[in-house]
Amino acid sequence: MPDTNGWETYSKLVLQQLETLSHGIEGLRAELQDMKNQLTELKAKEDRVQDLKAWKEKVDEVASPTQLKTALEDIEDLKIYKTKAVTTFMVVQFLMATALAFANFF
Repeated sequence: MPDTNGWETYSKLVLQQLETLSHGIEGLRAELQDMKNQLTELKAKEDRVQDLKAWKEKVDEVASPTQLKTALEDIEDLKIYKTKAVTTFMVVQFLMATALAFANFF
């Protein structure tokens, strides 16, 4: 009987070790799945970064940021000039209409 008791103890120890290893493997699988998810997220972010990089290169081919700033300033200057020109034209038209009205009156 002592052999049976030793075998039972040994088999319990082996089973306990197998369960411990099984839990360890399950933990590693969970970590591996988490790593796969993180890797997928990183690849998606990398793709987005590549798309933005390609877009920036296309924009830089058209005009540099400094050129775009200068163009926007020029457009603003043209808007101001247009406003001044239209206002001046309206004032001249008013003065001409007033002059014609006085000319017809006298």
